[in-house]
Amino acid sequence: MAGQKTGKSAKAAPGRIAEGRHAEIKARHRALRADLPTAIDLKVHRALSWLDRAEQETEDEDTRFILLWIGFNAAYARRIDESFSSEQGRFKAFFRKLVDLDEKGRIYAVLWSRFSNEIRTLLVNPYVFPDFWRHHNGEPGFADWRARLEDDRRETLRLLGKQETREVLGPIFERLYVLRNQLVHGGATWNGRVNRDQVRDGAALLGRLLPAFIEIMMDHPRRDWGEPFYPVVQA
Repeated sequence: MAGQKTGKSAKAAPGRIAEGRHAEIKARHRALRADLPTAIDLKVHRALSWLDRAEQETEDEDTRFILLWIGFNAAYARRIDESFSSEQGRFKAFFRKLVDLDEKGRIYAVLWSRFSNEIRTLLVNPYVFPDFWRHHNGEPGFADWRARLEDDRRETLRLLGKQETREVLGPIFERLYVLRNQLVHGGATWNGRVNRDQVRDGAALLGRLLPAFIEIMMDHPRRDWGEPFYPVVQA
């Protein structure tokens, strides 16, 4: 598994990934939850439940990525349309709020620590680049997808170097969203050899970003994180 063990992490429990954060964040959630607003408590509780299951998945990268994406959705807790372009505004608003409230620089620390690993390889991988698929699916105007890919890579790395964290999250999640669609909508074979790199890298990156997102939300529970799309309803 790609990744670095965090300095605070104890030896991983049997069957869990070595860099797991669930236990640490869950303990904090338990200590805080009596004072948390209902909406944020439910979002964090749900996101942590999926993070917990993802950290137990040490063999199946496809499953681990899907579990982590569900955890991200639980934290985001808004309806996700099938088209990333129709969701860009909402994604940007969510990331803007997270970055603005991230006084400890957790998100940038994750991005910088993964720069030489998952981020770099995701940025040069055409199979998670939307314009590559637009061209191969016959949409006119995308024959220059290679040049677009290189331009996008250079711009993202420039933004990362300037610590423009909010702007870097956009292209990264654009790639992760393509990967999400491939897996969830049957556009890939389970454990397929042709997409191992992007699945492995996507799971490793999302497995680091999701805990950071959850922690920032708990740091600022009184901010408006939106109401859960599927609240708990008593029969």
